[in-house]
Amino acid sequence: MDTAKYQALKFQHPAEGVLEIVLEQPERLNAVDQIGHRELAYVWRDVDEDPSVRAVLIRGSGKGFSAGGDFALIEEMMADYRTLVRVWKEARDLVYNVINCSKPIVSAIHGPAVGAGLAVALLADVSIAAKSAKILDGHTRLGVAAGDHAAIVWPLLVGMAKAKYYLLTNEPLNGAEAERIGLVSLAVEDDALYETALSVAKRLAAGSPTALRWTKYALNNWLRLAGPTFDTSLALEFLGFLGPDAKEGLAAIKERRRPEFEKDVPL
Repeated sequence: MDTAKYQALKFQHPAEGVLEIVLEQPERLNAVDQIGHRELAYVWRDVDEDPSVRAVLIRGSGKGFSAGGDFALIEEMMADYRTLVRVWKEARDLVYNVINCSKPIVSAIHGPAVGAGLAVALLADVSIAAKSAKILDGHTRLGVAAGDHAAIVWPLLVGMAKAKYYLLTNEPLNGAEAERIGLVSLAVEDDALYETALSVAKRLAAGSPTALRWTKYALNNWLRLAGPTFDTSLALEFLGFLGPDAKEGLAAIKERRRPEFEKDVPL
């Protein structure tokens, strides 16, 4: 695996067989820019093909896992059709590449976890959150449909009622509540997050590769069954980036105010 070609992601080997992937933009709470989005989508292909990797631990550096999409990237998507189409493909590939990566993935979630970063965090095979982590899908506040990973995984993890509540109201939840409703695998004290996640990754790396990878493959057929639902949600999300609500939503977030979305829409 050629890690030198990556710019937004950093790599470490904290234990035999364990690859640690770090979202490395701490000055921006690991917001995913154009480079980071592409790398986060396609790194899983390299991981899958590397025989030395038996388990993955992914985390964010600094004070959070990821603040979601970079504002500059969102603005470019709104302004340029070719960028919009490229990022749509990357967003689709990100979800399917995580699902299809044969190696077990552990996420360590702390601080804000939003957008594309949250997609990886929740699609990981074992998701471990600090109790104080702030998990927020964020799409409806921005004025677009909850695409990315939401429709493919939230209803399966927490049930339709909870999924609709959190995705429609855009209410954040902390790591402790995320564990209570089943959104994450475990919630631990903040200072125990990394060691707990690494311990799980090491345990997975020491297990039978075929047993673990084939179990993951079979279980992820539940997610593959939801593929058409995910594809629809992602298409509707990106359709929304062409409309006025996304422009107003982004402006409101940047100006720290409530958005004023259009009320009379011919749907």
